[in-house]
Amino acid sequence: MSSSSLQWLSLIATIWLQTFNGANTDFPVYSSELKDLKRISQVGINFLAFASDAGKLFGWLSGLAAMHLPLWLVAIVGAALGLLGYGLQFLFLEKPHFSYPHIFLLTALAGNGICWINTACYLICIKNFASHSRIAVGLSTSYVGLSAKVYTVLAGAIFYRKKSLRKAKEYLLLNAAFPLLAAAIVAPFLRLISSKNNVTRFDIGFVVMFVITFATGVSAIVGSIGSTSRGIFTREYALSLGLLLASPLVVPLAMKLREVMEETWWSKKENRVHDLTVADDVEVGEGEDLQDQAKNDMAEEEEEEKESEEEVGGLLILRKVDFWLYFFSYLFSATLGLVFLNNLGQIAESRGLEREETSTLVSLSSSFGFFGRLLPFLLDYYSSKRKLMISRPASMATLMAPMAGAFFVLLNPSRLCLYISTAIIGAFTGAITSIAVSATTELFGTKHFSVNHNIVVTNIPLGSFVFGYLAALLYQRGVEEGSHVCRGAACYGKTFIVWGATCSLGCILCTALYMRTRTPKPCRSRSEQT
Repeated sequence: MSSSSLQWLSLIATIWLQTFNGANTDFPVYSSELKDLKRISQVGINFLAFASDAGKLFGWLSGLAAMHLPLWLVAIVGAALGLLGYGLQFLFLEKPHFSYPHIFLLTALAGNGICWINTACYLICIKNFASHSRIAVGLSTSYVGLSAKVYTVLAGAIFYRKKSLRKAKEYLLLNAAFPLLAAAIVAPFLRLISSKNNVTRFDIGFVVMFVITFATGVSAIVGSIGSTSRGIFTREYALSLGLLLASPLVVPLAMKLREVMEETWWSKKENRVHDLTVADDVEVGEGEDLQDQAKNDMAEEEEEEKESEEEVGGLLILRKVDFWLYFFSYLFSATLGLVFLNNLGQIAESRGLEREETSTLVSLSSSFGFFGRLLPFLLDYYSSKRKLMISRPASMATLMAPMAGAFFVLLNPSRLCLYISTAIIGAFTGAITSIAVSATTELFGTKHFSVNHNIVVTNIPLGSFVFGYLAALLYQRGVEEGSHVCRGAACYGKTFIVWGATCSLGCILCTALYMRTRTPKPCRSRSEQT
């Protein structure tokens, strides 16, 4: 198979892997049941959500491993950690001696496994699609936003009408098995491929991928809305979603078919033309190609030289003001959104939603999160076609403003406001998370990306602990005596005010980062303007 086809297969491999890599995103679906089963307080439930994020504190280990190990092995290690973390919980969850500390440590272990898979996928997208790295990364990471949706569909399809398992055990089993299964299937394609492909073919491939991805997102949202009336996900819907996830394979297949057709139908004609006009081709056609190639090489060399001057690796980025502006703006926006999504099960319970309705709400947030992660991909494709450069900090600041407003809308006790705000927060959390991958390379270069980005995302466990613990304390104040459940919109009222104000501060910090990092446009002469 040609290098072009293998490149696309490597991208599809990361898409499939990322689809199942968000195993922690379905935690809100079964958190209430886990709370009742193990008699865990609201503070304890928030600490479990923190445990999943705490694994990112050691995410830098995956960055170091990626420098010395093949990327397919890095992904397998991550999936194996997830199997160990969630698998042991599945096996021993109902055992009396299986206590809260065991669940906490195993959840943290599984959370660290997510970092390993992310690192492998990011590096493949960045290096295999160097000229379109932003688009490839955005496309791949968008499917992480679909994880919770996929797991709720799988749970409904596999355990349909089966009452033998608790919901918590159902999801723990899926979380343990499917990432490892996906990693084993795509492992042969998780490798770096060097090739100088035609940019036009890349453009066509990304257009097709966008159409497929858009159709997948529409299907996810329609399924989420429809599930409110059915109460279950049918096996037919699961099959249709599976076909949509498999449909990106048409891109490498089409690439291979085109190459075969070119070889069989046009080889003789091209050979004859080459024999008759070889001199003219060299002087005219190939000369222009060589000039274009030389220009591209010079541009790449200049960019590499510029990057080498700006490259900052490891703990050295802690000395930069830009890093801290970036760190806290991420902490006060995307991380805050993740904390909200982790608490979504408890928020839904406090509003009086049934557990099936909670599954629908989580599925809805996942579907819109998928579209949110897809948004940067569309912007990058649009800007690349018009040779524009959209600043990552500016994009992030723009997304934080409506996200902050959504937290204040949640003060309204109506279910409609809950669904609308959840969709907005899910979408913009996904978008900022996706943009942040490229923002790290834009601010600190690509050479040390695997370590740098894992340092940046340490803000996630920090935010999960601080914001989650604050929400749990405010929640506990409303718990009725003799119970561990709070009812009513007031349970999270003060929390939403704090979160809205914090997100507004994040928008201000990110705007300051944009002002510091923006490059002024060079002045053009009058002849150039005309």
